[in-house]
Amino acid sequence: MRTKGIVVLESNAAVLEELKVAIEKSEDFHIVHTGEDGDEGVKQILQKKPDVVIVGLFLKGTDGCGVMEAVKKTWCDVKIIATGIANDLLIEKAMTYGADYYLAKPFSVDNALERVRSLIKEGAGEKKEYAVGKRKPVTLEEKISEIFISIGIPPHIKGYSYLRESIKMTIDNPYIINQVTKQLYPTVAKRFETTPSKVERAIRHAIEVAWNRGRIEAINAIFGARVYLGSEKPTNSEFIALVADKLILENMV
Repeated sequence: MRTKGIVVLESNAAVLEELKVAIEKSEDFHIVHTGEDGDEGVKQILQKKPDVVIVGLFLKGTDGCGVMEAVKKTWCDVKIIATGIANDLLIEKAMTYGADYYLAKPFSVDNALERVRSLIKEGAGEKKEYAVGKRKPVTLEEKISEIFISIGIPPHIKGYSYLRESIKMTIDNPYIINQVTKQLYPTVAKRFETTPSKVERAIRHAIEVAWNRGRIEAINAIFGARVYLGSEKPTNSEFIALVADKLILENMV
């Protein structure tokens, strides 16, 4: 039986060597490429098509997120494990750029190889829990964040928080979606000490970011139907209502 190929990209020489030795000693994996350069890593991944990529977030040249984004654009089925410190923003960012699993440092090589085996065993299209030790989202905010991560809305942009607050408000009062300009935007703006027009623009930008990443299939999968096609994207109020309705139906409130 063919052993599974692994690419390891890591700027920490000690971690890279430890992973390389462990993979070479294993009976079910083999090294396809190792290195600390993100640009070379992208070339090797697309050329040699490994089964799994282990990528640190901080690399020479293109960083880990850039590597994931570049690879996923042309080869969306590749399984990727991102590694980095245990930081929620980094975890969410890694997931936004395509990681299937986040391995928090420090980690044991045995644990890393178990994560690799778990990803290989998963069926096509299934998602692993996004970080070691992370529990399944149970609160409303966690569920909203999970949806944003899945469709590619990064947490560092302002529209992320404005969208989340707007969705929560719409769940509490569904009729507010009919008064977006007069009530919803002004209320969100007051809570974040900004203006309604800035709230509207930031939310529109967040939605555009997700659609520009080309994750239409992931977006449709979230809502359980082919809601959008191609470059078609929803208005702010349509998107807010869509997510709010989904969460209400899932009894998240």
